[in-house]
Amino acid sequence: MLVSTARITTENPQRLITRLCKHWGHKFPVSYDEHQGEIELTLGHCLLEVHENGLQVRLQAADEEQIQRLQQVVAEHLERMAAGETLVFNWQP
Repeated sequence: MLVSTARITTENPQRLITRLCKHWGHKFPVSYDEHQGEIELTLGHCLLEVHENGLQVRLQAADEEQIQRLQQVVAEHLERMAAGETLVFNWQP
C-alpha cells in the first residue's frame, strides 16, 4: 500500500471537505464532519483533514500507477470545489 500526502493552503478547508464528500457521496462510501472527511474510491482511500491554514490530504492506493491517478483525480475535483480559489498541491510520499 502506497501513501501520498499534501498540505493545501485554503481559507475554508471545511467547505472543500463538505463539497467533495457530498459530490462523491452518490458514487462511493463517504463519511465527514466539520473536521475531516473520508472517501473510499475505486482507486484507493482519501482522508481529508482540517489543519491550521488549510487542508491535509492523505491518499492510499495499491500501486504507483493508482496513487498517481488518485492524486490527479482528487486534485482536479478539489480545484473544482474551490470555486475560483487557487490550490497548490505538493504531493509527498
